[in-house]
Amino acid sequence: MPDSQQETPALPVTDAERVEQLLSTPGYFPPDRYWLHILLFLATLASTVFSGGQWANRMLAYDMEGTAAFIEDGLIFGVSLLLFLTVHEFGHYFAARYHGIRTSLPYYIPLPLIGIGTLGAVIRIRQPIPNMNSLFDVGVAGPVAGFVIACVVLFGALVTLPSPEYMMDLPGHDEMKDYIAEHGRFPDSAPAPAAPVEGEVEAVNIVVGQTLLYWAATSLFDDIPPMYEMYHYPALFAAWLALFFTALNLLPVGQLDGGHILYALVGRRWHRILARGFVLALLLSGGVGFMFDAAPGMDEFRIWLGPYNWVALTAIYYLYLLRVFDANHGQIAPALLGLMLATVLVSLAEPLATAIGHSGWLVWCLLIVFLIKVDHPPIAQTQPLSRGRILLGVISMIIFVLCFSIQPITVM
Repeated sequence: MPDSQQETPALPVTDAERVEQLLSTPGYFPPDRYWLHILLFLATLASTVFSGGQWANRMLAYDMEGTAAFIEDGLIFGVSLLLFLTVHEFGHYFAARYHGIRTSLPYYIPLPLIGIGTLGAVIRIRQPIPNMNSLFDVGVAGPVAGFVIACVVLFGALVTLPSPEYMMDLPGHDEMKDYIAEHGRFPDSAPAPAAPVEGEVEAVNIVVGQTLLYWAATSLFDDIPPMYEMYHYPALFAAWLALFFTALNLLPVGQLDGGHILYALVGRRWHRILARGFVLALLLSGGVGFMFDAAPGMDEFRIWLGPYNWVALTAIYYLYLLRVFDANHGQIAPALLGLMLATVLVSLAEPLATAIGHSGWLVWCLLIVFLIKVDHPPIAQTQPLSRGRILLGVISMIIFVLCFSIQPITVM
């Protein structure tokens, strides 16, 4: 047979190539490992139930009654929080499937024995989002759906809220109990704790931040526990967390839900400008909080950097801005100067600094600039959104404002 007519033998197809061919097939969805999703869900449920029982802290004794109270509180907290997470993630999931975008089922992230028992849940989108409409729909569906559930949990918790005498079942809180016994209501401000006995650890108050929606909702009811005791109420605490997680997801940066929505609304150029401005605002809050929280501790313990707190803060700002502005010193220099000037001015006005400063935003900005990223990846097909989508985008921004707290958790 002439060479021109010889057939070239086919090379064997490797497993990796076969998988790649399948993934590139239009309409193909790789099978979900259902056992893994179920296992992670159950592990997260168990860890949040345990954490919820600890936060409520009604286990006065290790007996049947104390164990029952622990499990009851834990289930209320865990089920409420996972209901919110599940609805939020499936909002993304069904919006993606509606647009034919390959995606996984939610992966729940348990965090046993620490914090609230979970780091949330995520879905994996397995292909680029093709256009602005699908980007917007996938981004907005999760927080809007989750927000509805958060409101249901919040008002359900408020309707079923026990009287202030509920605090009598908790260990400690002696000053609070004395006030409730005398007045039948919560005090307007936190009672001063008794001086610690020698050898005992000084008591601290964990205060969760007020949000506009939480304030508006609680103003409709009586006997609302103060923010420094609210975490003893499982459903109420789960509702507050759901609202705040909604706000975190709606931060207008990178590939967070708020970043998707903002990019679809205003395009790449304005997203870059607004996202950077928002990160600078968070850095300012974190820097002011650093000067009032971390810096005094550095002085107290005589760490060598203590006398140079402003130098330390300048270095911290600079390291963040290197990433925010992609090492462009023409942009870094004025941003750094502006941040330092604003931090000085706000710090001089102590009431303002106390109101907006929160060092925790330095940690959150670390996640943004190194993991989440500030910029949004480009979308292949750009088109203006419909009026309905624009209206929904504005509503999502209103939800962000209603649920956001500049000082989400402080320790006093």
